[in-house]
Amino acid sequence: MGEERDLLENLRQELRRGTLILSVLSQMKEPKYGYALVQSLEEKGVEIEANTLYPLLRRLEKQGLLKSEWDTKEAKPRKYYRRTVLGDFMYEEMKKQWSAVSETMNGLLREE
Repeated sequence: MGEERDLLENLRQELRRGTLILSVLSQMKEPKYGYALVQSLEEKGVEIEANTLYPLLRRLEKQGLLKSEWDTKEAKPRKYYRRTVLGDFMYEEMKKQWSAVSETMNGLLREE
């Protein structure tokens, strides 16, 4: 039974990993810092750990989909991220892809 649970958890993580980029981009229209993003996603049912989120944010920034700015006005400096124009475009395109994939998968799953 333990091996089956481990396998199921691994498969669940693989499925979830593919949705994280879209999940993160969906929340980045307005600037957010990392912890606020974690909270926002968790409130909407998407669990993400900081050690997963921060490398993802850096990668999306390197790809030009996000930009970051430091806010040093508060006692604790925070790095805020938001979508770029390219990020907005890619987010809209990925939403279309998600809709198409979801529709196809729902059709396949209904065939059972």
